[in-house]
Amino acid sequence: MPSLRNTVSKVPEVTVVFWITKIMTTAMGESTSDYFVHTLGPVLAVSLGGVVFAAALITQFAVRRYIAGVYWFAVVMVSIFGTMVADSIHAALGVPYWVSTVGFAIILAAVFTGWRLTQKTLSIHSITSRPREFFYWGAVLSTFALGTAAGDFTASTLHLGDLVSGIMFGVIILLPLIAWWKLRLNAIFAFWFAYVTTRPLGASFADWFSGAHIHGGLGFGTGPVSLVLAVVILGLVTYLGISQFVSIRRAGTLEA
Repeated sequence: MPSLRNTVSKVPEVTVVFWITKIMTTAMGESTSDYFVHTLGPVLAVSLGGVVFAAALITQFAVRRYIAGVYWFAVVMVSIFGTMVADSIHAALGVPYWVSTVGFAIILAAVFTGWRLTQKTLSIHSITSRPREFFYWGAVLSTFALGTAAGDFTASTLHLGDLVSGIMFGVIILLPLIAWWKLRLNAIFAFWFAYVTTRPLGASFADWFSGAHIHGGLGFGTGPVSLVLAVVILGLVTYLGISQFVSIRRAGTLEA
């Protein structure tokens, strides 16, 4: 359950449920982005996505502590809008996936460098000030864009396909955990390495479930996959919200 730390911090505690929810949001971002782009058209979809994305972040910055529903809605919108932006760079501008992957990696490195130089830490446990919150969400948005480009690069440019890419990233995401556990890898580096990997992991399996049979997918379609993922995420966030409420109530009772 979330600790009392979350009454002042603006981010959730890192637990198994956190990682499951994070992967689900990346998968939903991929399928939902594809659904709206093909249903509404790229211009309208990206415009509306940008408006809702901005509203979600403004709400997240406005609250004074971590609130499960507010935080995870912002993450979902970062995933959806970040996917739209990354895909548009390739589709509209013709930028190769490997170029966008390198470009987003450089942007992420710049965010981390600025964050470390000015705040002296990259720990998510220290998101208790406005500057650190700005850096945090800058890093989150950059990781989503980087993960999107990397997943498309392996699936399309390297012709691995969505399923093989998903399995590959499923293995890769275990590496920082094992290295942290057995080799004492820096916890902050391990966290952000895994965080980046959740994006291509979730997106690859979302594409596999929704993709047409002719492309090696299961053919469920982006709409149904998005709806199922939304229900799953809603259940997970509800659980996290209830857990947070119970934890705060217990802490208040102990203090009284």
